[in-house]
Amino acid sequence: MIPVEDALERILNTVHTLEPETRPILSALGQVLAEDVVAGIDIPPHDNSAMDGFAVVASDTFGAGQQNPVYLKVIGEVAAGYTSSARVITGTAVRIMTGAPLPKGANAVVQFEQTDETGRKKDKQPLDIIGVLEPAEPGLNIRPKGEDIRAGQIVLKKGTLLLPAGIGVLASLGNENATVIRRPVVSVLSTGDELCAAGKQLAPGQIYDSNSYTIAANIARCGGVARIIGIGRDTVASLQETIRHGLDADMLITSGGVSKGDYDVVKDVLAQMGNVSFWTVRMKPGKPIAFGTLKAGDGREVPHLGLPGNPVSSMMTFEQFARPAILKMRGIGKHARPVVSAAIDQEIVNDDGRRIFVRVHVSRSGDGWTASVTGPQGSGILTSMAGANGLAIVPEDCPLARAGDKLKVQLLSDTEETL
Repeated sequence: MIPVEDALERILNTVHTLEPETRPILSALGQVLAEDVVAGIDIPPHDNSAMDGFAVVASDTFGAGQQNPVYLKVIGEVAAGYTSSARVITGTAVRIMTGAPLPKGANAVVQFEQTDETGRKKDKQPLDIIGVLEPAEPGLNIRPKGEDIRAGQIVLKKGTLLLPAGIGVLASLGNENATVIRRPVVSVLSTGDELCAAGKQLAPGQIYDSNSYTIAANIARCGGVARIIGIGRDTVASLQETIRHGLDADMLITSGGVSKGDYDVVKDVLAQMGNVSFWTVRMKPGKPIAFGTLKAGDGREVPHLGLPGNPVSSMMTFEQFARPAILKMRGIGKHARPVVSAAIDQEIVNDDGRRIFVRVHVSRSGDGWTASVTGPQGSGILTSMAGANGLAIVPEDCPLARAGDKLKVQLLSDTEETL
């Protein structure tokens, strides 16, 4: 058996960031930029109004008040998306809407609420004159050209994960497409004569295949493209044929067939079709896990992760090893989950010197974090995983964690906000 850290290091040293592709910006959501994005224009492209109001010469309004308005001649109106040919000079104003370009000569915008326009409309007075009721400083309610972005500026750096705000920045620059690291395609194969595909009738002695779906869902959740290729049976010929169908992907993940039983033939097939770097890790659940590479028909070396067949062990090893590998292929360097220190609510015995990952539900209270064990911890009890939002870690050298002891808890989300 090798330590968890050694296993992860071998995997991450084998997989590589994938090549760039060009995609429509909305389709690139959640992908990583493969190059810097340089602005070709200023944003905003012109000085514009931040409010609905009147564009004025600020010095005209000095001394204005509710009892002594400053009256200005209204010489035009401009809405967002249009320009005005009028030039504001002392004693004049242009009615302006939010986002409209500032007319020449103006250096402030007085909000409608700071004028007598509403009263004039009510009293049916002429609107070619406006009374300003408060003084305006130069620059008031003006968004200057290039306030957000300057032409030539790097606005999004290579390696940035594109989130909705980034998509908006690209659109504001007029970019239809983005150059991003492509998403890894991962083939998923469950193995075992006992497995039956969902939607079919169970034969005596069979169980439904859940691993294909939990693995594929986890692949999608961490940004990969999952491709379920079927169920491999417990013969060398069946497994070899099915595995070959999965080697046109960037990675192959299998589940089952990597223990020491007479019918656990996956590791034997892997040894024949490629190489196996390791096949046991000092963790619980999830000890039997194989990793290596397989030779594809086009000569590529395809990374392979052979996860255990028990559903919880399969999910646990995916979390510790497959997820970081997929993130690296996507161009994401930071893969560690957030970790908190929480008081475990019951005793956990570690009697064989492995690192134990305990399924827990983490919550905050006035005294800190509490980790409640979600139920029986057998590696086939998937419901206890469904109820967990964290994994409490009992170290290899800790034979007993007592109720109330503080343990590191690996959160199963990328943020603490949902806890």
